[in-house]
Amino acid sequence: MKNFVLKAAMPAALMLALLTTPVSAQTTAASSSGTPSQPAASHTKKHVDVVEKRIKELHAKLKITDKQSAQWDAYAQTIRDNANNADKAFLERAEKLPSFTAEDAMASYARLAQLHADNMQKLATTFSALYGSFSDDQKKNADKLFRYEQDKREDRHEAAKKSN
Repeated sequence: MKNFVLKAAMPAALMLALLTTPVSAQTTAASSSGTPSQPAASHTKKHVDVVEKRIKELHAKLKITDKQSAQWDAYAQTIRDNANNADKAFLERAEKLPSFTAEDAMASYARLAQLHADNMQKLATTFSALYGSFSDDQKKNADKLFRYEQDKREDRHEAAKKSN
């Protein structure tokens, strides 16, 4: 049971840990005009590039056909929207964190966790529609790919724990 709980919580914990590290390492103060600071803009550009690279990789690995383009486009847009929403939330939190009380920090973290849960639900919904359009071979490939991705995340987590 303990192992199941760890495996179920791991993707959310890893996403939060991975996304907070680069953001919290930057001090991002918005200018008085309301435009993002240079470090925030640079971070956002890099993040968009990473997301687009991941979308292209998944498209190729999942062997998306022309007939599946509508479902794929919806799934890819959900990935983009989720990444954009998470990036904004993390940048906002990083900007405000120095002035947070412990209570503010805890509430902010809870909002990030809820955002992650909401984003994952949206992603699962759009992926379900895409998965339903897959051939049997594509489904087998996707099943293997997503299990492998989970294994890689768990391996990285275990390696990080051992190095600490």
